[in-house]
Amino acid sequence: MTDPEPRVSVVIPAYNEGADIIPVLDRILESVRLPSEVVVVTDFPEDTTIPVLSRYAETHPNLRYVVNTYGRGPANAIRFGIDHARAGTVVITMADGCDDPRQIDELTRLVERGVVVAAASRYMPGGQQVGGPFLKSLMSRAAGRSLYLFARVGTRDATNSFKAYNRDFVRQVGIESRHGFEIGLELTAKARRLGLPVAEIPTIWLDRAAGMSNFKLAQWLPKYLRWYRFAYGPRLKLAELHDRSPAESPDTDQPDPSLSAPGSADQNSSIQSVG
Repeated sequence: MTDPEPRVSVVIPAYNEGADIIPVLDRILESVRLPSEVVVVTDFPEDTTIPVLSRYAETHPNLRYVVNTYGRGPANAIRFGIDHARAGTVVITMADGCDDPRQIDELTRLVERGVVVAAASRYMPGGQQVGGPFLKSLMSRAAGRSLYLFARVGTRDATNSFKAYNRDFVRQVGIESRHGFEIGLELTAKARRLGLPVAEIPTIWLDRAAGMSNFKLAQWLPKYLRWYRFAYGPRLKLAELHDRSPAESPDTDQPDPSLSAPGSADQNSSIQSVG
């Protein structure tokens, strides 16, 4: 189904998934009933996913595939996908099929109702994680529960990448992550520091049935810890968020200028900090 103005852009970072991505796309297109586009982002033209996507797009015109030019890695692929999304709501989901695409419509409607981040939560009542590395699960659950109870971030699963975002919010606050999947925690922490609404719905996460995970816990853990600490800081105005010193910044990289360039977002948007 095509629509000139999709209500949701589903962004999928992919790395050499090949034909394993086909059942994932099938489930997404079967499940999403809202006018939508699916944007698959790869890091290089030789990625084994691209020939598969080319053939798939011949019969599914709302599928787009793009090659990320921001630099390799999932964080840059997600940044690139959000920056090239057409809809006002962007849902990030993984190419491994772990996320439940039936919830994309519900997450989208939450954003349309006014939240800036809508999280699919494994750790709230009704949610569940099936499979996956024990240590990664334990750390993620502990981080999510402590952030929910003590930082009051609005979700018990701040580290889960399966989230919907108000696109203008993302473009206004910018994305500073340049490494792994810590973007979900970064944007949740920024929403909390700005006093903007975050909501969650329960989800059941299933470990991937095919292929190998590209998650690098040891390499990306320090990046998660920086944004975890950032979430506990005092309330900020939007200008203060951008102007904080390098010592206060959770990452040494600067926000991508393209995310706040003229025309990339409505400068009169209703997304404002509270307090």
